[in-house]
Amino acid sequence: VQLVESGGGLVRTGGSLKLSCATSGFRFNNYKIGWFRQAPGKEREGISNITISEATTTYADSVKGRFTISSDNSKSTVYLQMNSLGPDDTGVYYCAAQLWPRGTVASNTSIYWGQGTQVTVSS
Repeated sequence: VQLVESGGGLVRTGGSLKLSCATSGFRFNNYKIGWFRQAPGKEREGISNITISEATTTYADSVKGRFTISSDNSKSTVYLQMNSLGPDDTGVYYCAAQLWPRGTVASNTSIYWGQGTQVTVSS
């Protein structure tokens, strides 16, 4: 199982970035893929996820209306379009995958993590 994030960088307040999470080694359609971020000195927080089999998405209140999660199933890749970025969005962004077949309501299966990509928003 492998998840590789890319697309991070330095951007000014109000700018945009698009992160990618390229996955391999598992059946993409049976998983839920999430984006998390960890700001300096803070705990890692979940910001968005997508259940691939159902194409359902969720967002944290802090990013709702600004971030959009999507997937390209043919490439086993999940994206996070981030708009109207502010300094509070600075952090390391991670994607993670958990087995989540259609109809799943809860799971305690293993979560696989990528290595993270740094996003820095200057004021």
